This record gives sequence, structure tokens and C-alpha cells, in this order.
Amino acid sequence: MSHYEERLEHDLDNIRRHILAMAGKVDDGIRNAVRALQTGDRILAAETILADHAINREMREIDRLCHAFIAVHLPSGIHLRMLSAAIRINIALERIGDYAVTIARTSEQLSEPPAGALARELERIANSAKTMLSQSIDAYKGLNAEMARATMVMEQDIEYDLESVYAELTENRDREKVRELLAVYVVLTHLKRVADQAKNLCEDIVFIVTGEGKAPKIYNILFLGKDNSGLSKMAELIARKAYPESGTYSSCGRNPAKALNPQMVSFLEQHGIDAGNQKPQSLEQMMHELVEKHVIVSLDGPVRKYIKKLPFHTTAVEWDVGPLPEGPVEEQAEQWESLYRDIATRVQDLVCILRGPEAH
Repeated sequence: MSHYEERLEHDLDNIRRHILAMAGKVDDGIRNAVRALQTGDRILAAETILADHAINREMREIDRLCHAFIAVHLPSGIHLRMLSAAIRINIALERIGDYAVTIARTSEQLSEPPAGALARELERIANSAKTMLSQSIDAYKGLNAEMARATMVMEQDIEYDLESVYAELTENRDREKVRELLAVYVVLTHLKRVADQAKNLCEDIVFIVTGEGKAPKIYNILFLGKDNSGLSKMAELIARKAYPESGTYSSCGRNPAKALNPQMVSFLEQHGIDAGNQKPQSLEQMMHELVEKHVIVSLDGPVRKYIKKLPFHTTAVEWDVGPLPEGPVEEQAEQWESLYRDIATRVQDLVCILRGPEAH
């Protein structure tokens, strides 16, 4: 190994040592913040808040080392991947340190530690978030892409846990506890963000080892209509044909019809969309899947008309595209074409917002 190569590896190892040192401080911060919340230990909470200053200094030092590395070595290949990942990991760890501070400050504001079912949910979600963070740090330490991939899948379970906790909180009628409940929910959302950042760390580790970038997100979109025989089904089928790699699409109705509108089926076939094997679906049968939906689109009135309590992480959209064509069948062609263009344009706009202009 040449002197230059030795210097390059030495400088890169130095950055990794600083990142691992910062990761250790961040890991301690999250654990101490959660412990302070669970036990009501305000001294530990204060120590956790003050310890964030050291994390911020470490973040700035890593940032300086990364920029110096670029200036001196002009890296390429795996060294460039390691450096670009180091910059992102540095930012992610600093954010996790901030989440620890927020959790610690919240614990200082509570009159007493969480108890009962809420305490058990906090314990469960906190343990999952801490495990993800620890495993992501270990994966970085060993540049273990398989461990990183295995850790990433844990994030989805935490998101579903958070949805159920939110539903329980909104059912609480004890107004005197509202402040404490909201404070604990803030903590839970920050623990979810810890898990999100740990997942980001794992994605960067996979990138370092394999060169594989983060895969674009696949969005789960549901279209709603009265009976799912027309507009909502048309939107689903248009989205499936136009953007098969950008999302998973479904549709349903509150009172599903026995069959699709025959004129719509015939019209869609002329546009290369086979709707012959499709049947209207019931909203009631899909209620348990709503938490998985990123966007719910109603093509017939407000979403709240169909779903009283929207999942916390689901976005509701309403499209006013007008009714299905009426009158003599031979006079409906132009109306169907106009309706098709309107829905197709709205689908395009939505998918491009979610995935960008290169969506397909």
C-alpha cells in the first residue's frame, strides 16, 4: 500500500471512529431520556439535555473532517460512497440526539411518570426504537449490509403500533390528563423518528457495502366512491396502467354495486384497460387495511363521509370530477373522454407530487 493510500485509509478510519463515538453518545442519550421519562428522574433528564452539546460538537467536527477529506483526496468509488454516507449518517445521528433532548425535556414537564397501559405501550415502542438504533450502529461498525436490511423492516411495525396508541389516546375522556397524554404522544412520535433515522442509517450502510441506493417509496393509494362501480374504479385502473411502479392501488365503495358500469367497462377497453374481471369492493372489508394507506382519494364527496376516523399518517384528498355520463349511450362518448382525461390528469398530478416528475 502506497503512502497516499495509507493516508486515505487513515483519514477515512478517523471519520468512522468519530461517527462511532458520536453514535455511542446518541445511543446513550436516547436510553437515558427514556429512562428519565419512565422513572421521573429529572436529574438524569437534565444531564441528558446538557450532554447534547457534546453531540453537537462532535457533529461539527465530523462535518469538518468530511470536507477536509474531499479537499485532500477527491474520493471516488467505495471511498466516495463511504464519505457521502458518513455525511448523511452524521446528520441523522445529530437529529436523534435532538429527539433525546425533546424526550428529556418532556419528562421534566410531567407531574409523574406514565402509568398503566400507556406506560406499557411506551416501553414496547421505546424498546423497538432502541433496538433498531443499536443494531444500525452495530451494522455500521461491521459494515454489515445484511444486518442493516434486517433492521430496516422493524420500522413498519413501530408505525402500526403508533397508530393504535393514537387511537387509544383520542378515546380518552379524562380532560385533566390531556396535557400528560399529549406529552407522552410527543415522546412516542419522537421514538418513531428515532426508528426512522435508524432505518436511514441502515440504508446508508447498504449503500456503502453494495452501492445500492435507497429504493423509491411505493405508495399505497385507495380510491373511494359510493358503490365502486364507476369513478373510483376508473381512477384505480388508470393509476395501475399509468404508474405501475409508483404505487399499489385499490378502490372500494360504501355500498358496493353488483357489477361495474358497463359503459365504463366498454370505454376503458377502447383505451387498452381491461376491466372485465373487476368487481366492486366493499369499504367495510377494507377497514382493517386503512392504516396501510398513504393517501385516500374520494371521488364522491368528503372522505369523512366514508371514514369517520382517518389514520394519523394517512392523507385525505377529494376530487370533484362530476357524475358519470348520462343520457343516450351514443351521446356519452365525449362525456366519457372528458371524464377520463380529468381523472388521468389528477392521477398524474398526485403521483408526481409523491414520486416526482419521473414517476412511472
